[in-house]
Amino acid sequence: MSRLVREWLFALGLYHLTTHEDREEIDREIEARTGVYCDDALRMGLISREEFEEIVWAVLRRRRRRKKRLAELAEVV
Repeated sequence: MSRLVREWLFALGLYHLTTHEDREEIDREIEARTGVYCDDALRMGLISREEFEEIVWAVLRRRRRRKKRLAELAEVV
């Protein structure tokens, strides 16, 4: 997991909202958008603070949707 992603999450007060898996997904999303390792992308300024927050919230929304779907499936079974 990226050290800079962790630092940015702490600085923005979002770290406590994320799981280890969320942080790995944030890393992958940054790498997919920039084509470089996530720490390097943040260091080079390829991802703005606003874009970083958008990525974080998108990952958190996907996790909530997945949990909701799993709960619905569990009710059916």
